[in-house]
This record gives sequence, structure tokens and C-alpha cells, in this order.
Amino acid sequence: MALIMTEQELNGITVVDMKGEIVLGEESNAFRDKIKELLMAGKKKIVLNVANVNYIDSTGVGVLVACFNSARSHDAALKLANVWSRFREVLQMTRLLTVFDTYDSESAAIQSFAKSLRVAG
Repeated sequence: MALIMTEQELNGITVVDMKGEIVLGEESNAFRDKIKELLMAGKKKIVLNVANVNYIDSTGVGVLVACFNSARSHDAALKLANVWSRFREVLQMTRLLTVFDTYDSESAAIQSFAKSLRVAG
């Protein structure tokens, strides 16, 4: 199944809705390219809505980590929203659950940016 990504801007936060699989091949390449495109456009706050990602393989996890590192190197933040149980298990098994900021909803992920500004300011 192809990976379909649509993006929207909400108060300076880019939300990328993802649907399909993040697996070896075109899907993981498209995902990497989308994040690179956003970072090159100067986007600093990115939420990945993974509610409709029905599968992620080891390559997908690797690309997710690479995108997280790319975001960091661009002084950007990448957060995961609507992290469902199996996706969370994969992150936990790979000991990456503590690396990523994960949220049960898109609104919680968006609100976390406002909270981090209050803490930093």
C-alpha cells in the first residue's frame, strides 16, 4: 500500500497526515523527501499524524530516526500524534519511545508546542 501524505499549516505548525505503510522502497523515500522538503522550507514545528499508518517496518523506523535527526540539525521539532498501540510497541521494542515526543491526539501534539514555548520563555 502506498504512503499518502497531506500537509496543513495550523498556527505555524505543520501537520502531516500520513496514510498507508512506511516500508522499504518508495514509501520510505517519499517520507524522507517530504520531511527534507519541509525542513528546507524553514518549517520548525512538525507533527506527524500516524493514525492511519497501518504498518512500519525496520526501514521505516530507520527513516523515522533519520528524519528526527535531520529535524534536530535544522533546530526543528518533530512530534508524533495519534500513535496507536502497535506503532507504540514498535517504538518501545526498538527503545525509541523515549526518543520521540508521542501524543495520543493531534491536538495534544499541537498544544505541546505552546507549552514548550511557555517553559522556554
